[in-house]
Amino acid sequence: MSKRNLIASAVIGAFALGGSQVVSADPLKNLQNEEAKIHAAAAQSQKKIDKIYEQTQELLFEYRGVVDETENLKVYNDHLARLVASQEEGIASLQRQIDGIEGVKRGVVPLMYRMIDALEQFIELDLPINYEERKARVAHLRDLMSNANVTVSEQFRQVLEAYLIENEYGNTIRVYQEQLQFNGQNIAADFFNLGRTALLALSLDQKQAWVWNNQSRAWEELGDEYLNSVVKVIKMGRKLEPFDLIKLPIKAAE
Repeated sequence: MSKRNLIASAVIGAFALGGSQVVSADPLKNLQNEEAKIHAAAAQSQKKIDKIYEQTQELLFEYRGVVDETENLKVYNDHLARLVASQEEGIASLQRQIDGIEGVKRGVVPLMYRMIDALEQFIELDLPINYEERKARVAHLRDLMSNANVTVSEQFRQVLEAYLIENEYGNTIRVYQEQLQFNGQNIAADFFNLGRTALLALSLDQKQAWVWNNQSRAWEELGDEYLNSVVKVIKMGRKLEPFDLIKLPIKAAE
C-alpha cells in the first residue's frame, strides 16, 4: 500500500474512532442526568416524608393531649355528679326537716306553756329570792309567747334560760336590796340568801333582822342575838369582809 493510501486510511480511521466516542458519550450523560433527577426526586420525596412525619408527630401529640383532657374531664364530671347527688340529698333532707317543723311546733309550743306555768308555781313555793325579778321574768316569757315576731326557737331558748337562772339561785350567795313586807309594812332592806338554804333580811338602819320561814310562807323577826351575825354575813356577801364561821338561824332538813 502506497504512503498516500496509508494516510487516507489513517484519516478515515480517526474519523471513525471520533464518531464512535461521540455516540458513546450521549447515553452516559443521559444516565447521569437521569440519576441526578432521581436523586433530586428522592431528596424532594424525603422532604415530603419528613414534613409528613413532623405533622404526624404533632397530630399524635395533640391526640394524646385530647385523650388526657378527655380523661380529666371524665374524672371531673364524675366528681361533679357526686357533688350534685350529695346536694340533692341534702336538699331532700332539708325539705323533710322543713316539712316536720310544723309537727315540732305543735309539740313544743304546748310544752313551753307548761314549762312557764311550772316555773311560776315553783317561784310561788320557793324561797322569795329576788321575788319581783323572777315574777317579772315569768311575765316577760308570757308576753314573748304572744309575740308573732319572735320565732319558736327563740321563745324556747329564753324559757330554758329562765330555768338555768332559777337553778343558779340554789348554788350562789347573793346580796340585794328589795322591799320586805312585815306586819303590813313595806320595809326597805338588804337581803342575803345562801343558796336555797337560808334567806335573811336586814333593815337599812341595821336595827332589825328577819329570816324567811318557808313552811309558814312568812318572815320571822330575829332576836338581837342574831343581829350582828346578819350584819356580818351581808358584808361577807358584798365581799367587804372575808368569809368566816358565823351563827345563823338555819333550820335543819326534815
